[in-house]
Amino acid sequence: MGKLPLLVSISDLRQDAAKVLKLVQDSQEPLIITQRGRAAAVMQSLETFERSERDKELLQLLLKGEKEIAAGQGYELDAVLAAAESSLTE
Repeated sequence: MGKLPLLVSISDLRQDAAKVLKLVQDSQEPLIITQRGRAAAVMQSLETFERSERDKELLQLLLKGEKEIAAGQGYELDAVLAAAESSLTE
């Protein structure tokens, strides 16, 4: 079973924003803000956001590579490794 998300009502957020912010920073997990009992927004720490953005960029690069391979474009792995090794020894 997956981890349950953190939930905070918008009323609780208004009442003690500093406490909610500390919870987000300490947990390093996204927090779902509810309004009238329904999910309305997500709050996350800057560190978590930046990590998510890096992960997303990496996944986009992998997808681009997969598409290039499927289209017969790109480079052979041996050629890439040889070029990398060559540039490291220069």
